[in-house]
Amino acid sequence: MESVLVLEQRLAPNSLKPDLRLPLTADERTVLRGRRRTVCGREVLLQLPRDQSLQPGDQLCDADGITRVEVTAAPEALLRVQAATPLELMQAVYHLGNRHVALELHQQELFLLDDSVLADLLKSRGLKLSRCVRSFAPEAGAYGVHQHG
Repeated sequence: MESVLVLEQRLAPNSLKPDLRLPLTADERTVLRGRRRTVCGREVLLQLPRDQSLQPGDQLCDADGITRVEVTAAPEALLRVQAATPLELMQAVYHLGNRHVALELHQQELFLLDDSVLADLLKSRGLKLSRCVRSFAPEAGAYGVHQHG
């Protein structure tokens, strides 16, 4: 029986292949303490400094620097929002921002976590919605700016 792997350090960006992959949702990437499971089912314990959220591609390791674990973006149930005009899409962003909804922004569309109440709000504004499952990379917002060291 394998013991829990304690991940305490971030590694500088490098080209070394990771030993394990750790899929995390966008929300989980902001929580730097706690138990998680790698793709292969290995239990890990995050004990990282609370200085910045994790990003897909970040590599973590144990205190000895022996085992490398790469953070990946776990697939999530999302709403894809499209509009007939850029102004309509901007208005949707405005209304969702007023509700502090995490958003992933693109030129012609935006993504948010699947939520039936918000889906109804957006439909009532005449926006085109579709559901999908994919990784989610929301904007950090005013209080969650991500910086690589």
